[in-house]
Amino acid sequence: QLQVEDDDKIGLYSYKVQSTITSRLANTMIQAKMVNNAKRSQHIVFDVQVPKGAFIDNFTMDVNGITFTSKIREKSEARKMYSQAKAKGKAAGIVRSNTLDMENFKTEVNVPPGMRIQFELHYHEMIRRKLSSYEHLISVKPGRLAKHMEVDVRIVEPQGLRYVHVPNSLGDQFDGITTISKGEKKAHISFKPTMAQQRKCPKCSTTAVDGNFVVQYDVNRESMGGELEIFNGYFIHFFAPENLDPLPKNILFVIDVSGSMWGLKMKQTIEAMKAILSELRAADQFSLIDFNHNVRCWRDNLVSATPAQVEDAKKYIQTIHPNGGTNINEALLRATFILNEAQNLGMLDPNSVSMIVLVSDGDPTVGELKLTTIQKNVKQSIKDDFSLFCLGIGFDVDYDFLQRIATDNRGMAQRIFGNQETSAQMKNFYNQVSTPLLKKIQFNYPQESVSDVTQSSFHNYFGGSEIVVAGKVDKDNLQHLESIVTATAANAELVMETLRDVEELDGFMRKDKYADPDFTRKLWAYLTVNQMLAERNTAPTAALKRNITKSILQMSLDHHIVTPFTAMLIENAEKDEIMLADQPKDPRRGCCPGQCLRLTPNAPNNNKGIPPWANVTAVPVSFTPEQRSPPVSSLSINRVDNDPHFIIHLPKSQRNICFNINSEPGKILNLVSDPGTGVVVNGQLVGAKKIENKKLNTYFGKIGFYFKTKGVKVEITTETITLKDGSYGITLTWSDTGHIIRKQLLISVKKESNVTITVGEEMSFMVLLHRVWKNHPVNVDFLGIYIPPENQFSPAAHGLIGQFTSEPEVYIHHQRPGQAPEKPQATMEVKGNKLTVTRGVQKDYRTDRVLGTDVECWFVHNSGKGFIDGHYKDYLVPHLYSFLKKP
Repeated sequence: QLQVEDDDKIGLYSYKVQSTITSRLANTMIQAKMVNNAKRSQHIVFDVQVPKGAFIDNFTMDVNGITFTSKIREKSEARKMYSQAKAKGKAAGIVRSNTLDMENFKTEVNVPPGMRIQFELHYHEMIRRKLSSYEHLISVKPGRLAKHMEVDVRIVEPQGLRYVHVPNSLGDQFDGITTISKGEKKAHISFKPTMAQQRKCPKCSTTAVDGNFVVQYDVNRESMGGELEIFNGYFIHFFAPENLDPLPKNILFVIDVSGSMWGLKMKQTIEAMKAILSELRAADQFSLIDFNHNVRCWRDNLVSATPAQVEDAKKYIQTIHPNGGTNINEALLRATFILNEAQNLGMLDPNSVSMIVLVSDGDPTVGELKLTTIQKNVKQSIKDDFSLFCLGIGFDVDYDFLQRIATDNRGMAQRIFGNQETSAQMKNFYNQVSTPLLKKIQFNYPQESVSDVTQSSFHNYFGGSEIVVAGKVDKDNLQHLESIVTATAANAELVMETLRDVEELDGFMRKDKYADPDFTRKLWAYLTVNQMLAERNTAPTAALKRNITKSILQMSLDHHIVTPFTAMLIENAEKDEIMLADQPKDPRRGCCPGQCLRLTPNAPNNNKGIPPWANVTAVPVSFTPEQRSPPVSSLSINRVDNDPHFIIHLPKSQRNICFNINSEPGKILNLVSDPGTGVVVNGQLVGAKKIENKKLNTYFGKIGFYFKTKGVKVEITTETITLKDGSYGITLTWSDTGHIIRKQLLISVKKESNVTITVGEEMSFMVLLHRVWKNHPVNVDFLGIYIPPENQFSPAAHGLIGQFTSEPEVYIHHQRPGQAPEKPQATMEVKGNKLTVTRGVQKDYRTDRVLGTDVECWFVHNSGKGFIDGHYKDYLVPHLYSFLKKP
């Protein structure tokens, strides 16, 4: 994807992708050549999608003859070198973002007029076996028409090619353009559309080339013992027996029904689950668990997959309404308990396999929140007795976590995307996990010939995939090398010995100019680094984790690959211009797998659903009497907090006006009453435990919101947050962190801190919780409410806060000393009234809930008399959801 400021003036004269697959190792190069035809400098962005899990090993850039090359360094050393260059104003940067199952390698360069630039990225990956074939996926997104475009894929497979297929994944308009030339052990795929063929329409200036180029193939499988290849001091053993009968399954579906799954995600989940339930066989047993902040079971134990039970399960799923928090930890532990109990009671067929399928967006908000702890808990509970598979729903899924927890428990993870047919994706996933390959497998290699053996844990248990083992061989002891594979399936025990003719392979590989002579070493390094990354995630001690980290770092440097502990420096020959390809540490998960490349340290806002105004960073400010209120960006909010003290921000005049209401405990005050939008906000007062200084302080102990057009009521107390919609109701406590979504109304609860209610893009409210210690002699827990003036109330809005939707004219003059030097007085003219007001300080508790942030304002005495319409008693209402009666 190539982006520029002036799109018409940048010429893409070459876009080339070359990929060579040598015995399942794919080396891919993506190259783009451009020229700036504009009369001014242009920012050109090179943005390439790299498969998740691939290792980037080289990047070069040529800007008008100046070449930038890359090298791998330990992360802290690379960052230091980059920072030094950046401080001199000599550095550019490479950024990273997640998208689908890919990572984005992205760099931006300022190109002067008339200048040419060339980008070239290299990465390698091991091609995985899915559904009895290998699939190589290349992202082809040039972003514009290219004078010369080429995708060139060459396959070299010593075992022999069974078939090669290129599905029409880029669109029907490219039918017949791809050519395939297949030999016994080699194949060549070429895709070279002309500019006319690239156009979206005959007269369009935009390209239709925008998607993934996919190559599918399989190799000959003559030996049930697998394929053993030895070359250049390394061996690779591929093992993928076919045509085994499926084993009976004991399967527990664990379905996330929290608020974050609302909308399209839930629709996808229901569709996906109906598809997978239809695939169950009569010999299978199953049950369903659905969870938000609580965990519920459709059946407390496994039941046979009879048509009646399957139909009942589908009906159950159809009735789910997502809301609340996400307690992944408890849900998975409940599922493992059910399977363990069934096994202990002898209810499982000895030839069957047991598995859990988690369907979630992978973002825990309730219960145990630490992802590494959840991972450890599940691993200890499963004990290698069964497998965990994860379906990640939606584009914002925490896929790294789902991948880790699945591969840690002999399973796999897959995303379900909203832009594709969900049931088809689901069946594809289920086909991979529903046919168990082997129940037990063991490889024995003679120690005198083989060392540093690494076995791929990906798909080592289920479904049309294969096990890959790699290691080093002693060239002097090749004649002693034997591979003994023991595999126990449902109906057979296979003991095979296989050894490929080393000399024949050696001769074939050295003769072919497209074969990668280093493929065995790269595959071994690829498997070894991935295995060590997985082991590091579950290391029981800090010392072991440090040792594994050290080993990963050394492997990364030795084999020139970007991993979580290394970074790639890209520099020119003079080394005065440096760029950094870096994998940042994810604050939620530690290190994530895959190539994470980014420059900026700014983390995204993780408070999903919380509007920006709720997270402002307010700084205490002091004022002289002549100064006005702070700027809108920091303190532009209407609020009621503490006694209850009202602070009304007037955006036009940039002033804060404060007043207090002295009423009685139990009374309900109307804050907003808007018949135009059908919104009501009321607060019920609670009193302190005793009178102090001849005054009983009152606070808001309960706040009610009524959205009449939606029929939804929300009640917030110091204990609970409750949403009611007719007969439907859901309650969260302040000990939860989670979401409730109902009729496009989002309620976000931040544990022991605040609740934010968002109504589309029209309005937002925040309620803050104030806790005091349990046995405080005077104070009680209470609530504060914050309402941004930007809320789109109608002109009919009223109430103690609502009336200021239409800002009154305020004129403050004749400032003079007050009784105390820090409290000057002034005359305020408003609504035809002349009032004596006092400069004072109130608190904004959004950023500091204990001490608060000082907000200076003009204080109106006598419960706001003269500033508010009428008397404060006019704003008393009988019920928590009452509209204010017209005067």
